[in-house]
This record gives sequence, C-alpha cells and structure tokens, in this order.
Amino acid sequence: MKLVMLGSGTSTGVPRIGNDWGECDPAEPRNRRTRVAIVVEGADGARILVDTPTDLRHQLLATEIDRIDGVVWTHDHADHTHGIDDLRPLRMGRGAPIPGYAADETVRRLRQRFGYVFAGQHGYHTICNLDNLDRVRMVAGIAISHCQMAHGPAQSTAFRFDQNGKSIGYATDFSEINDEMINLFYRVDVLVVDALRRQPHPTHAHLAMALELVDTCRAGQAVLTHLDKSMDYRTLCGETPDNVQPGYDGLEISL
Repeated sequence: MKLVMLGSGTSTGVPRIGNDWGECDPAEPRNRRTRVAIVVEGADGARILVDTPTDLRHQLLATEIDRIDGVVWTHDHADHTHGIDDLRPLRMGRGAPIPGYAADETVRRLRQRFGYVFAGQHGYHTICNLDNLDRVRMVAGIAISHCQMAHGPAQSTAFRFDQNGKSIGYATDFSEINDEMINLFYRVDVLVVDALRRQPHPTHAHLAMALELVDTCRAGQAVLTHLDKSMDYRTLCGETPDNVQPGYDGLEISL
C-alpha cells in the first residue's frame, strides 16, 4: 500500500490570503500547505481518494494522479468538499460513475449541495454514485472500516484502509478521542492525524491530543495533518517522537 498526502493544511491553507505565513518559514517549501486530502493506493495500483478539497485540481496535477477507483468523504465542510467538480475529468473514459461513500448525514448534505454530481443533468453523465458507508466493506480490493468522531458540535468520519496485512488510518477534524477511534486505529501501520496547532481548539485536535491518540493506539508511525500557520515544519520535527512526522503536500509513504 501507499499513502499520498495531497494536502496538509487547515481550511485557509498556508500561507493565508494576504501572504500571511504566521510562524511558518516561507523559505521552507513544506510549509506551503493546501487543504487536506489523501489518496490510498493498493498493491495493484487501485486508488481511493479521501475528500475533495478546494485545491483538488492543483493537488492531482502536482502528484500526477489522473485516475481513482473510489472516493470517500469525512464530512461536508467546504474545505473537504468544494473541489468536487474536479471529479469530472476523473469520470471521463470510465464506463460508469466513480463509486463514492460517506456517512448518512454527509450523504444527505452532499446530495443537497451538489445534486448534479450524483444525477447527471442536461446530457452530462452522472459523475459519482453516492452511497452510505455502511453498505461497503471493500473498494477496489482495499478493505475499508470506519467510525464517527466528534468535530465540535458536528461529526467527522475516521477511516482505516487494510490490504495484505498493511494498514493506513486517517483521522482529521476531530475534537476528542473516543473508544471507537482507539479500536479502529489499534496497531495501524500509519496514522494520519489532525494536529491543528499547539493550543487546544474547540473543533480540532491540538498537538498533545494527536500524540495521545498515536500513543494510545500504538500506531507504528504517524503523520500530522490539518496544520495551521503556527506549525512550522522544521520546528515541529524537533518536537515530535521519532515515529511521528509533520505531514506536507506531496508526501508519499510506501508500506
């Protein structure tokens, strides 16, 4: 399996509009962060996209990804969904719509907001077939398991992807750790985990909470994501354990 980190930044990215880098060194290219998303690639090259962020077109061009075999969504917030139209080129040349999955409430909100994606209009093909996560256990040969996480007053979906004895976990946009998350991620090989900033936040994990989840789950290695402008890459490298690294756009990890 392979993890490809498309984006590693918070909802406004780094730098923020206005060329605001905060505490991040502009000379360090790994501090330039687009909105969060990953691709999980199986042993046979099958790919699952997690979320459709605002920067999706740029991310797919940068990583030279021109095909996916399925897409799943963590939740419906704009930074995770508003690049959904960039699925259109990925639909071209396929004999059928791209399989897509999300939790019930996310399905409802996506259909309400982007109806044309899930039901073709004016002669255009349906881009994506959307179904509830409870109806799927495997996509393109990659096993998928999931649970719900608190994201302030909302919820976000945590994912685990397994194939051939290897595993990748993904936990972004959560504000507390629950037993379901610990069970889902227990001994995962790689855990991608929300770490917005050092100070606690009402809707996101901060650095200490992220490290607590990694330690409690006994993850083999972890990658921090959803990093804001206070989280300088090189500074973070000196603050994290040996098995934890700050994520960056374009990072790839092969298992």
